[in-house]
Amino acid sequence: MPVTGRVHSIETCGTVDGPGIRFIIFLQGCLMRCQYCHNRDTWDTEGGKEMTVDELMKELLQYRHFMNASGGGITISGGEAMLQPEFVQAMFEACRLEGIHTCLDTNGFVRKIDDRTKKILDSTDLVLLDIKQMDNKKHIDLTHVSNKYTLEFAEYLADHDQAVYLRYVVVPGITDSLEDAHALGKFIQPMKNIEKIEMLPYHELGRHKWIEMGEIYPLEGVQPPTKEVMTAVQQVLLEYHPSVIF
Repeated sequence: MPVTGRVHSIETCGTVDGPGIRFIIFLQGCLMRCQYCHNRDTWDTEGGKEMTVDELMKELLQYRHFMNASGGGITISGGEAMLQPEFVQAMFEACRLEGIHTCLDTNGFVRKIDDRTKKILDSTDLVLLDIKQMDNKKHIDLTHVSNKYTLEFAEYLADHDQAVYLRYVVVPGITDSLEDAHALGKFIQPMKNIEKIEMLPYHELGRHKWIEMGEIYPLEGVQPPTKEVMTAVQQVLLEYHPSVIF
């Protein structure tokens, strides 16, 4: 029986979710409820369009030249990709057979690291790991779930030397304090597998999706962080982990 996934959308020539030009599959479903989520319409686990690995590979291979020439590949994002592990495993294994670089974009909310998780990572060249907040109470306020599983997943990736780009969204009043930055820095300091740290300034580009769904946007009126704030957070993280930050 063909392996299928619930797909929210596809971006054929993405440039911000991993190195080079990337074929990005945004999967449906997420268990976090981030206040700044810019893909609010991906939360529903029953939404999206069912597509087979073969269907997606047929489309993806049309862009092989652009991906290979730029050092790019495929990125599976969301929603949360790890809610559909069978599909991610099958898709990455198919891409590996074609010599295509694979990237997993995840919030790390993996409640059980099992054999399937290990098989997925065996076929994953790069993980984009989003750590949202080190303080568990603040994390629950921000996402409605604990950061326990994300931090355990981060440690598992480090223990197995899995290449990681760490992502940290800087949100005024929520994740922009130097205290928060120091906590994150101390956590990642021993992790030799982190190749880059991507500091992402908060934006409200997804606000319209909340409004269209008849909901109140939780961060109404919050402005993007200033350059001074971004620089201050960057300097703290550099104290602990002198990776490339961009």
